[in-house]
Amino acid sequence: MRRFWRGIALAALVSCRPGAGAGASRPTGPHVTSSNVEARDYAGSEACAACHPGVARTFLASPMHSMTRMAATAIVHAPFAGESLYVADDVATLEARPGARFVRIDRKDGRRLLYRLSRVIGGHHREDFVGVRVGSYDETPTIGDGDELVLPVSYLIDKKRLRYKGYSVMVRERDHLEAGPVWNRTCPFCHNTVPLLSTLLGTLAGGRARHYQGEVVDALLPEDRAFRYAVTDGPRLEAAVAREVSRLGGEARTGAVPETLTAAIDTTRRRFTGAKVLEVGIGCESCHGGCREHATDPSALPSLLPRAPYIDVRVGGDGDAGPISAAEVEDHVCARCHQVLFSRYPWTWEGGGRYAMPGGSHVNSGEARDLLLGGCRGALACTACHDPHAADGAARVAALESTRAGSDVCLRCHAALRAKDAWRAHAHHDPDGRGGACMACHMPRKNMSLDGGLTRYHRVGSPTDPARVLGDRPLECALCHADKSVGEIVRTMEAWWSKRYDPDVLSSMYGGLDANPLRATLRRGKPHEKAVALAVLGEARARDAGPLFAAELNDEIPLVRDYAVAALRATFGDACDLHLEHDRATRDSEAAACSQRAGFPVGAAAEHGLAGDPNEPTED
Repeated sequence: MRRFWRGIALAALVSCRPGAGAGASRPTGPHVTSSNVEARDYAGSEACAACHPGVARTFLASPMHSMTRMAATAIVHAPFAGESLYVADDVATLEARPGARFVRIDRKDGRRLLYRLSRVIGGHHREDFVGVRVGSYDETPTIGDGDELVLPVSYLIDKKRLRYKGYSVMVRERDHLEAGPVWNRTCPFCHNTVPLLSTLLGTLAGGRARHYQGEVVDALLPEDRAFRYAVTDGPRLEAAVAREVSRLGGEARTGAVPETLTAAIDTTRRRFTGAKVLEVGIGCESCHGGCREHATDPSALPSLLPRAPYIDVRVGGDGDAGPISAAEVEDHVCARCHQVLFSRYPWTWEGGGRYAMPGGSHVNSGEARDLLLGGCRGALACTACHDPHAADGAARVAALESTRAGSDVCLRCHAALRAKDAWRAHAHHDPDGRGGACMACHMPRKNMSLDGGLTRYHRVGSPTDPARVLGDRPLECALCHADKSVGEIVRTMEAWWSKRYDPDVLSSMYGGLDANPLRATLRRGKPHEKAVALAVLGEARARDAGPLFAAELNDEIPLVRDYAVAALRATFGDACDLHLEHDRATRDSEAAACSQRAGFPVGAAAEHGLAGDPNEPTED
């Protein structure tokens, strides 16, 4: 099998000037760094800034770099001025004292739990909080050496309100407030800079490895799209693992490589605390790998792939799959973190299941994995649209979605469609209109975003793909054509693109070909499908769907209820000012009042019922 380190310079940083930077030596000729995965291979973002001041300055001011911030010095959007969140009969209150912030939980059983903030996570659309339990406001715990807990409160920056932390994903309603899980066992690997070797332990150990945070994406990809990581020198790998285990304060186990790696995973789970991250937040080397060798000798080009004398990386199944593309390398870097399905919610797009080979994700942060699953894998890099060193502002995203800028990205490869006639014949929409934009059909807005709306689905494909038409609700064409029936949409797709779809399957999914796909999805769909229908009908101000919106106010998954509230508020305004954190009886009362003020019958919501499939999602 061919090695795939050839051509990695395509995915490398621009090298520093010869002799620039502290400790730099004269270059010996361009070559790729020999090792970038161990803690000792990392130099820190300040070392990068010496030669790349402009890029570093922009990146260090970006939300991605600030993904994790120490609470003592962080700029925090949440006011911490006595705001309270109610879950069942428990109350969480955000408080501040000189030099510190706290979350106080008053339980219905009379217990009072006090947590001093240690870290703040996020800050673009939402803030989450990590803390250490204390006995009083005056206690000053040591931060970083022991367990820190994820606190059960999130602050939605755009909406300026609190939400139960777990309700950002597809989980059932909780009956109490409780801190957890342990932050250092679940979060640091994607929200901070850590040694790349720590994320490779499970993959190198093989199928017997225990699950742990921050693993590479390849286990969630089909075999022909996954990278394969091979151990080429067992003793040298064991020595490297021993160095990392020692750094964590553990004792390395010697013996066969799989057992050594499995023991290292156990040590990582127990001993990787906040004090062991290489850099708080996302640093340059989170993506570019350890760059100490490059900082010392600028002719040693960084590699976006893992590099070490004891491992090798190949792509595809058995046999030679050919050279790896720079785009695929980049996308795998992004997919180190942007791969997640977030919870044990059992369904994915394309009618898939989490526990089989899953389809695409339905929530934010699975975008890079979705791109690797799609039709442009290997040709389209995340950086074609997103600047990894700066924030993607609303204006930039809007330009990509609604102007030629977004389609120009696609036309770099699909040059035959540049001619207006060819484009129109392909899309059957005006090339200068929103419907003619490539993203409108090939990256539809059907994923739940952090700000409570919809964001683009990054598994590049077509709304005519049989897996999407016959596996998912609603039909993707209905996201723009909300007034059309299932039959109208499907007959048009069949005529325009010479497709054929089983009418019996469609009738079973929607209750008939005359049904409106969005409204039928609210009656018959899975929870993630309902969220999409709620968002689209809410944007359309579909007043006739008010009873269907109200029926979802007691959906078993609170995130779906959020979308129902948003649809009611968008459609009926202040008549439906609802508070989902209240108990069910209060929610029922508010829903009845909303129905009366908005003008649809009080009992209409109950008549529609909840006909979704049963599920057993639980939070990770």
